[in-house]
Amino acid sequence: MRSTASATSRISADGTRVGGTLKTIRRRLALTQEAVAAAAGVPVRDVMSIEAGLAGDVRLGRIRSVFGAVDGAARLSTWWHGAAADRLLDERHAGLVESALRVLKQRDWETASEVTFSEFGERGSIDILAGYRPTLALAVGEVKGSIGSMEEMHRMLDVKERLAPGLWRERFGWQPRIVGRVLILPEDRSIRRILERHAATMATVYPARGGEVRAWLRCPDRPLRGVWFLSDLPNTHRVPRP
Repeated sequence: MRSTASATSRISADGTRVGGTLKTIRRRLALTQEAVAAAAGVPVRDVMSIEAGLAGDVRLGRIRSVFGAVDGAARLSTWWHGAAADRLLDERHAGLVESALRVLKQRDWETASEVTFSEFGERGSIDILAGYRPTLALAVGEVKGSIGSMEEMHRMLDVKERLAPGLWRERFGWQPRIVGRVLILPEDRSIRRILERHAATMATVYPARGGEVRAWLRCPDRPLRGVWFLSDLPNTHRVPRP
């Protein structure tokens, strides 16, 4: 009963904060609740419920639409056993990075991870950079334990792919002639379903899959953009055999 009461308290507090944020933004923009609802394509009662601290009674997709209508964004925060679930995602991300680096090193790629950059107003880090000297190829690996905004993911990968050759030359002393962009994802049915819903976009941005990506990693002889599915759990995280 105590944990249930605590969870209810958090939901109530979160709803109040979400509602207060929306109301403040709406008033700053001098918009009525009706105008926001019309722009978001939702019933006005949804806007009223959110502002009243009852966001939990409104569908998540509609909450996102409402905040999008005022140039904002709404994200769902998840918790598990009293800690932010981001920690679990970090573990999954680390497992994918470790698995990818292990495969690349076995195939004689030079590797670097978490390569930071600050160029032309763009800041961030590249999860995996790997160079294959025999063909002067460079792999730009973006590791995702989960998929959020497709548009933002594609935009940032464009930036990283553009900057990666210069970053590699500065660190390793040779200039790549071939660049491949590889989106590294866990073997996960839910993620595969997300990709299926965005099949047309993914086929354009990352046309290579499966065997084609693995063949390229063995002999990178041309530019490539593809998706590489990997097991995300290192051996140390698996349940030991009896």
